[in-house]
Amino acid sequence: MKIAIGCDHIVTDIKDKVVEMLQRDKIEVVDCGTYDFQRTHYPIFGNKVASKVAQKEVDFGIVICGTGVGISNGAQKTKGARVLLAKDVISVVDARQNYDANVIGFGGRIVGLGLMYEMIEAFINTKYANKNQDLIKKIDNLIVKPNYDENMFGEELKKWDEGFYTD
Repeated sequence: MKIAIGCDHIVTDIKDKVVEMLQRDKIEVVDCGTYDFQRTHYPIFGNKVASKVAQKEVDFGIVICGTGVGISNGAQKTKGARVLLAKDVISVVDARQNYDANVIGFGGRIVGLGLMYEMIEAFINTKYANKNQDLIKKIDNLIVKPNYDENMFGEELKKWDEGFYTD
């Protein structure tokens, strides 16, 4: 199994701990960043993870930001990504069984690591029930154009480097 993971700068330490847990369980991890605590734009990392899932470079994706809302929304805007913002195991199992969710999102400042990993295990071990293909196809077709270009945020990154954005 191969999983892509990404985060914003607020929860890099949480992401790194999840990576360690996945690797401990012999799961191959593609770490899409960010890699430090320097402020950045979370949609970049949500899209990177979701693009790898949608293009079938990995089996699943994990995205983490402070509340999980921003990066999950960023990932959800990627064609072919079906993202779940996870808060409990029952919703995780439902999202996998009935909607074939392929990216799971977390609020790293809200959900504890133990519960987060329990939800990840439920997510990757629950099989899609293969009963909502037409509905899933309609959901996937809400976004018409593939948007897997890693340079789509180039203008924002350039402005960032030039000091346009400040804290």
